[in-house]
Amino acid sequence: MNLKRQILEGEGVSLDFKKTITSCEKIAKTMVSFANNVGGRLLIGVLDDGTIKGVKEEEEERYMITKAAHFYCRPALEPIFEEIYWDDKLVLAVDIPASDEKPHYSLAEDGKWWVYIRVKDKSVLASKIVVDVLKQSSSDQGVLIEYSSKEKALLEHLDKTERITIKQFCELLNIGRRRAQRILVNLVLSGVIRVHTTEKEEFYTAS
Repeated sequence: MNLKRQILEGEGVSLDFKKTITSCEKIAKTMVSFANNVGGRLLIGVLDDGTIKGVKEEEEERYMITKAAHFYCRPALEPIFEEIYWDDKLVLAVDIPASDEKPHYSLAEDGKWWVYIRVKDKSVLASKIVVDVLKQSSSDQGVLIEYSSKEKALLEHLDKTERITIKQFCELLNIGRRRAQRILVNLVLSGVIRVHTTEKEEFYTAS
Protein backbone atom coordinates (compact mmCIF):
# COMPACT_ATOMS: atom_id res chain seq x y z
CA MET A 1 0.00 0.00 0.00
CA ASN A 2 1.09 3.57 -0.75
CA LEU A 3 2.91 5.06 2.27
CA LYS A 4 0.92 8.31 2.31
CA ARG A 5 -2.38 6.43 2.16
CA GLN A 6 -1.30 4.24 5.07
CA ILE A 7 -0.37 7.28 7.12
CA LEU A 8 -3.69 8.98 6.32
CA GLU A 9 -5.51 5.97 7.78
CA GLY A 10 -3.86 6.83 11.08
CA GLU A 11 -2.58 4.72 13.93
CA GLY A 12 -4.81 1.81 14.87
CA VAL A 13 -5.00 -1.87 15.70
CA SER A 14 -2.34 -2.80 13.15
CA LEU A 15 -0.40 0.44 12.55
CA ASP A 16 1.89 2.49 14.81
CA PHE A 17 4.05 5.55 14.09
CA LYS A 18 7.41 6.15 15.76
CA LYS A 19 9.68 9.17 15.25
CA THR A 20 12.61 7.07 16.43
CA ILE A 21 13.29 4.10 18.71
CA THR A 22 14.47 5.23 22.14
CA SER A 23 13.67 2.20 24.31
CA CYS A 24 13.81 -1.56 23.74
CA GLU A 25 11.14 -2.06 26.43
CA LYS A 26 8.65 0.30 24.78
CA ILE A 27 9.06 -1.05 21.25
CA ALA A 28 8.94 -4.66 22.51
CA LYS A 29 5.58 -3.90 24.13
CA THR A 30 4.18 -2.65 20.80
CA MET A 31 5.60 -5.57 18.80
CA VAL A 32 4.23 -8.12 21.28
CA SER A 33 0.78 -6.50 21.14
CA PHE A 34 0.81 -6.87 17.33
CA ALA A 35 1.99 -10.51 17.46
CA ASN A 36 -0.71 -11.40 20.01
CA ASN A 37 -3.38 -9.83 17.82
CA VAL A 38 -3.69 -9.79 14.01
CA GLY A 39 -0.15 -8.56 13.32
CA GLY A 40 0.86 -5.01 12.54
CA ARG A 41 3.28 -2.53 11.02
CA LEU A 42 5.58 0.05 12.59
CA LEU A 43 6.51 3.11 10.56
CA ILE A 44 9.77 4.50 11.92
CA GLY A 45 10.48 8.11 10.96
CA VAL A 46 6.83 9.22 11.16
CA LEU A 47 5.46 11.54 13.88
CA ASP A 48 2.20 10.87 15.76
CA ASP A 49 0.41 13.45 13.59
CA GLY A 50 1.53 11.66 10.40
CA THR A 51 4.37 14.06 9.46
CA ILE A 52 7.17 12.21 7.65
CA LYS A 53 10.48 13.16 9.27
CA GLY A 54 12.50 10.22 8.01
CA VAL A 55 15.11 8.07 9.74
CA LYS A 56 18.59 9.48 10.35
CA GLU A 57 20.36 6.39 11.70
CA GLU A 58 18.77 3.46 9.89
CA GLU A 59 21.28 0.87 11.13
CA GLU A 60 20.78 2.01 14.72
CA GLU A 61 16.99 1.73 14.36
CA ARG A 62 17.29 -1.77 12.89
CA TYR A 63 19.66 -2.80 15.67
CA MET A 64 17.32 -1.54 18.43
CA ILE A 65 14.27 -3.25 16.91
CA THR A 66 16.10 -6.55 16.34
CA LYS A 67 17.52 -6.45 19.87
CA ALA A 68 14.06 -5.77 21.31
CA ALA A 69 12.48 -8.54 19.21
CA HIS A 70 15.09 -11.14 20.22
CA PHE A 71 15.87 -10.25 23.85
CA TYR A 72 12.87 -8.28 25.12
CA CYS A 73 10.14 -10.49 23.59
CA ARG A 74 9.42 -14.04 24.69
CA PRO A 75 9.07 -16.13 22.54
CA ALA A 76 11.35 -14.03 20.32
CA LEU A 77 9.89 -12.27 17.27
CA GLU A 78 11.32 -11.95 13.76
CA PRO A 79 10.55 -8.47 12.39
CA ILE A 80 10.45 -7.95 8.62
CA PHE A 81 12.10 -4.71 7.44
CA GLU A 82 11.29 -2.62 4.38
CA GLU A 83 12.87 0.69 3.30
CA ILE A 84 10.42 3.24 1.90
CA TYR A 85 11.65 6.52 0.39
CA TRP A 86 9.40 9.59 0.33
CA ASP A 87 10.69 12.98 -0.87
CA ASP A 88 14.29 11.91 -0.21
CA LYS A 89 13.36 10.81 3.31
CA LEU A 90 13.74 7.22 4.46
CA VAL A 91 10.92 5.58 6.42
CA LEU A 92 11.71 2.20 7.93
CA ALA A 93 8.65 -0.08 7.85
CA VAL A 94 8.69 -3.01 10.26
CA ASP A 95 6.13 -5.77 9.88
CA ILE A 96 5.24 -8.04 12.81
CA PRO A 97 3.06 -10.94 11.62
CA ALA A 98 0.31 -12.44 13.77
CA SER A 99 1.92 -15.26 15.74
CA ASP A 100 0.92 -18.89 16.17
CA GLU A 101 3.05 -19.05 19.35
CA LYS A 102 0.79 -16.86 21.47
CA PRO A 103 0.99 -15.42 24.04
CA HIS A 104 4.15 -13.36 23.60
CA TYR A 105 5.51 -11.53 26.64
CA SER A 106 7.59 -8.35 26.68
CA LEU A 107 10.18 -7.41 29.28
CA ALA A 108 9.17 -4.25 31.14
CA GLU A 109 11.37 -1.72 32.89
CA ASP A 110 10.42 -3.32 36.23
CA GLY A 111 12.18 -6.51 35.11
CA LYS A 112 8.92 -8.47 34.77
CA TRP A 113 7.43 -10.12 31.69
CA TRP A 114 3.93 -9.00 30.69
CA VAL A 115 1.47 -9.88 27.91
CA TYR A 116 0.04 -7.03 25.83
CA ILE A 117 -2.68 -6.92 23.20
CA ARG A 118 -3.56 -4.20 20.73
CA VAL A 119 -6.72 -2.22 21.48
CA LYS A 120 -7.38 0.49 18.88
CA ASP A 121 -4.09 2.46 18.76
CA LYS A 122 -2.82 1.39 22.21
CA SER A 123 -0.87 -1.58 23.55
CA VAL A 124 -2.89 -2.69 26.58
CA LEU A 125 -1.93 -5.11 29.36
CA ALA A 126 -3.81 -8.38 28.87
CA SER A 127 -5.98 -9.77 31.66
CA LYS A 128 -5.51 -13.30 32.98
CA ILE A 129 -8.56 -14.40 30.99
CA VAL A 130 -7.14 -13.02 27.72
CA VAL A 131 -3.75 -14.63 28.45
CA ASP A 132 -5.48 -18.01 29.02
CA VAL A 133 -7.48 -17.60 25.81
CA LEU A 134 -4.26 -16.83 23.87
CA LYS A 135 -2.51 -19.86 25.40
CA GLN A 136 -5.31 -22.28 24.62
CA SER A 137 -6.14 -20.87 21.19
CA SER A 138 -2.59 -21.62 20.00
CA SER A 139 -2.64 -25.19 21.36
CA ASP A 140 -4.01 -28.19 19.48
CA GLN A 141 -6.33 -29.19 22.30
CA GLY A 142 -10.02 -28.78 21.73
CA VAL A 143 -12.33 -27.16 24.25
CA LEU A 144 -14.81 -29.28 26.15
CA ILE A 145 -17.76 -27.07 27.04
CA GLU A 146 -19.79 -27.89 30.13
CA TYR A 147 -23.18 -26.37 29.48
CA SER A 148 -24.43 -26.28 33.05
CA SER A 149 -26.85 -23.99 34.86
CA LYS A 150 -24.01 -21.46 35.27
CA GLU A 151 -23.41 -21.09 31.51
CA LYS A 152 -27.17 -20.97 30.95
CA ALA A 153 -27.59 -18.21 33.58
CA LEU A 154 -24.78 -16.18 31.98
CA LEU A 155 -26.27 -16.37 28.48
CA GLU A 156 -29.75 -15.52 29.77
CA HIS A 157 -28.26 -12.49 31.55
CA LEU A 158 -26.46 -11.39 28.35
CA ASP A 159 -29.71 -11.77 26.44
CA LYS A 160 -31.23 -9.12 28.71
CA THR A 161 -28.35 -6.75 29.44
CA GLU A 162 -26.00 -7.37 26.46
CA ARG A 163 -22.76 -7.12 28.51
CA ILE A 164 -21.21 -8.28 31.78
CA THR A 165 -17.90 -7.89 33.65
CA ILE A 166 -16.18 -10.69 35.56
CA LYS A 167 -17.10 -8.99 38.86
CA GLN A 168 -20.77 -8.92 37.86
CA PHE A 169 -20.56 -12.56 36.73
CA CYS A 170 -19.12 -13.62 40.11
CA GLU A 171 -21.91 -11.76 41.90
CA LEU A 172 -24.61 -13.10 39.58
CA LEU A 173 -23.74 -16.75 40.31
CA ASN A 174 -22.12 -16.29 43.71
CA ILE A 175 -18.91 -18.04 42.57
CA GLY A 176 -15.21 -17.31 43.03
CA ARG A 177 -13.13 -15.38 40.50
CA ARG A 178 -11.03 -18.41 39.48
CA ARG A 179 -14.11 -20.51 38.71
CA ALA A 180 -15.63 -17.61 36.79
CA GLN A 181 -12.42 -17.17 34.77
CA ARG A 182 -12.42 -20.85 33.71
CA ILE A 183 -16.03 -20.64 32.52
CA LEU A 184 -15.42 -17.40 30.60
CA VAL A 185 -12.21 -18.69 28.95
CA ASN A 186 -13.98 -21.81 27.68
CA LEU A 187 -16.94 -19.84 26.36
CA VAL A 188 -14.65 -17.34 24.58
CA LEU A 189 -12.63 -20.18 22.99
CA SER A 190 -15.79 -21.93 21.83
CA GLY A 191 -17.08 -18.74 20.23
CA VAL A 192 -20.16 -18.51 22.46
CA ILE A 193 -19.13 -15.16 23.97
CA ARG A 194 -16.69 -12.41 23.04
CA VAL A 195 -14.22 -10.61 25.28
CA HIS A 196 -13.83 -6.84 24.86
CA THR A 197 -10.71 -5.23 26.30
CA THR A 198 -10.64 -1.48 26.90
CA GLU A 199 -8.18 0.68 28.81
CA LYS A 200 -10.67 1.01 31.68
CA GLU A 201 -12.30 -2.40 32.02
CA GLU A 202 -12.93 -5.72 30.32
CA PHE A 203 -16.41 -6.97 29.54
CA TYR A 204 -18.15 -9.84 27.74
CA THR A 205 -20.98 -10.04 25.22
CA ALA A 206 -22.76 -12.86 23.44
CA SER A 207 -21.18 -13.67 20.06
